[in-house]
Amino acid sequence: MKKALFASVSLCLFIAAPVLAEEKAFPAKLVSHAILPANSIIKAPADAPAHLQTSGKFTTADRKRTDALGTVPGKDGVRPTGLSMPFDGQAMQGFSGIKTMEDGTFWSLSDNGFGSKANSSDSMLMLHHIKFDWDNGKVEPIETVFLSDPDRRAPFPIVMEGAEQRYLTGADFDVESIQPVADGFWVGEEFGPYLLKFSKDGKLTDVIATKAGETDVKSPDNATLVVPANPTAKLPAFNLKRSGGYEGLAMSKDGAKLYGLLEGPLYLEDGSVEKADGLTALRIIELDVASKAWTGRSWLYPLSEGGEAIGDFNMIDATTALVIERDNGAGTAEKACADPKKPEPTCFAVPAKHKRIYKIEMTDENAGKAARKIGYIDLMKIADPDNKKRQGGGEGFYDMPFVTIEDVDVIDPTHIVVGNDNNLPFSAGRALDKADDNEFVLLEVGDFLAAK
Repeated sequence: MKKALFASVSLCLFIAAPVLAEEKAFPAKLVSHAILPANSIIKAPADAPAHLQTSGKFTTADRKRTDALGTVPGKDGVRPTGLSMPFDGQAMQGFSGIKTMEDGTFWSLSDNGFGSKANSSDSMLMLHHIKFDWDNGKVEPIETVFLSDPDRRAPFPIVMEGAEQRYLTGADFDVESIQPVADGFWVGEEFGPYLLKFSKDGKLTDVIATKAGETDVKSPDNATLVVPANPTAKLPAFNLKRSGGYEGLAMSKDGAKLYGLLEGPLYLEDGSVEKADGLTALRIIELDVASKAWTGRSWLYPLSEGGEAIGDFNMIDATTALVIERDNGAGTAEKACADPKKPEPTCFAVPAKHKRIYKIEMTDENAGKAARKIGYIDLMKIADPDNKKRQGGGEGFYDMPFVTIEDVDVIDPTHIVVGNDNNLPFSAGRALDKADDNEFVLLEVGDFLAAK
């Protein structure tokens, strides 16, 4: 880890909050379950270059071009997932953030594509307007908005720099979280990390680099980092791990503030990470919407024991919010490999254990300190007494053993919506040999949402 750009001393002098009390679990009941099949491929816009009419052409281990459709098998570790690339079109996969609209529909988005800058130059960035047919268990697409940069707002050359239609790809940005507003969309992304603003028709209007206090925050994928020509010269520095940018983006109920939640912790000058109460902590950073400037205020989100990352973040009211917290496991314990260091196609190497949604409190009083964790629901064992599940779970319960669960928002005072990012075609947590579908569930969690 390089150290020239690490967080300043002032960044790490957070006043410790009181020792965390024992975390309280709340019940959750499955009300409905809707599924978008994994292999949901849509056509690129007719005016998109030929390069974007197919996707996944650079997904071999060595990133060499493969034009023959369906010849590169998708795998979750050593387990084939049953789908192969390249795809004839663009995959809808990767739902990584969701927002409930007043008319009962939802906005979501597809993330960067196939997992990295290097393999996603033919994966188009998209926002999806969807609704759920809860009675029949289906996800119904309403509209897809393909993101573009016709006005050259990106502060670096994009993949489609010289194209007539400057569509954005997963080699330009890694979009992970969304907040629709009257004139378009705010999006949190991971490569910079940046906060991005798009018009209603998907045109990029603003790119806001991240500052935590006086410290610039950069990941190794930040386009401003340049490797020197001389191997003995000092390498560029960064203070955030790859894929550690804005996995969560919430908006205050009055629309005046945005709160970006990093997926990974900031690294300090001594090589350690930010902590709160002895626990690894992630930064929540406040932006003033009107001025499009960072306010200097932030909070720390302490990961619980077993938690390794967050998946999504949305406000409940003026001071409380929902946060998905997860480990990096996938699959169920009863099908675990005997030796995780020797995975086989017939077992899950590292089963899912810690898949939770926390309710937190962020106030003026605890700004600069740890957000207060009020309690959580366990996504590995959701009550299903009425047998509403369409797949997964067991007798009387439903589970979400996915590596990435990245969608949560409030529906009403007693219900929330939750969904997974299926990392098509690489994640297989529901079955050993089948790519995960996009699953969305409606959960009854009245006590949880009302908890103080």
